[in-house]
Amino acid sequence: MVKSGKARAHTNIALIKYWGKADEAYIIPMNNSLSITLDRFYTETKVTFDSSLTEDKLILNGEKVDDKETAKIQKYMDIVREVADTELYAVIESENFVPTSAGLASSASAYAALAAACNEALHLGLSDKDLSRLARRGSGSASRSIFGGFAEWEKGHDDATSFAHPIDAQHWEDELSMIFVVINNKSKKVSSRSGMSLTRDTSRFYQYWLDHVDQDLADAKEAIHHKDFKHLGEVIEANGLRMHATNLGAQPPFTYMVQESYDAMAIVHQCREAGLPCYFTMDAGPNVKVLVEKKNKQAVIDQFLKAFDEKQIIASDIISTGVEIIM
Repeated sequence: MVKSGKARAHTNIALIKYWGKADEAYIIPMNNSLSITLDRFYTETKVTFDSSLTEDKLILNGEKVDDKETAKIQKYMDIVREVADTELYAVIESENFVPTSAGLASSASAYAALAAACNEALHLGLSDKDLSRLARRGSGSASRSIFGGFAEWEKGHDDATSFAHPIDAQHWEDELSMIFVVINNKSKKVSSRSGMSLTRDTSRFYQYWLDHVDQDLADAKEAIHHKDFKHLGEVIEANGLRMHATNLGAQPPFTYMVQESYDAMAIVHQCREAGLPCYFTMDAGPNVKVLVEKKNKQAVIDQFLKAFDEKQIIASDIISTGVEIIM
């Protein structure tokens, strides 16, 4: 017996951050988050369930992966098998279409594509909500990559209530772009997972983050509804900085920022002073992402090229469609 499916999912960048888990096993977050999905970065994954297999096999970008990554995927496939009530193992062939220098984690697109491919192969018929829940079990941010454009991940309180959904942006995403300032694509000394746990458990500033993130989310959604770029930018910039501030209050303190991160932020401020509205955000790493209206994208890129190498600047537009099945 052989069953197969193939899907494509795009990576998203959080504008209102998810930082800290309430439940590590089920990946239930401490707070809601909001993201935008990018057209340039995506993963294509084919899953073939075969009754002759005795274990799962993972091939990434044409090569077999190490035992650690294989074990992680096998654990996720056990979740899929439980949902599907099957004992079939699978060959997973995945390709990441992300510039190698982007310093952009692909787990969001990877698990969204894998969940969708499994749904197709096993004829599970999952709704978008339940597909988001399934993707979340692999990577929290993958819950949002089921959708294009703006998406909100509801934290919920258990497996059934934690999922993402799209936000109607009246096609505003067609007018927006994101510029990546790639500062360092090497392995981080503090992983996102470790950073979240350490901050949640020890940071003196973490409760302040939780006390303000709901208002940040409400303000961002209001700005999206009214297509108010300035308001949205101010909110996401403050939210990102507040998230990074929690890390400085951890025991021991740590930061993902480096000097070039601050240099990139300074250029964003200079662009605004020159009449080029744009706003930055950062995930768990030194790279800076800049939200800009598409009409000003090239002008802002030109400003960054005065200080950064061309290969460090990568631009992407926003994609409005969600995860796709590939025939």
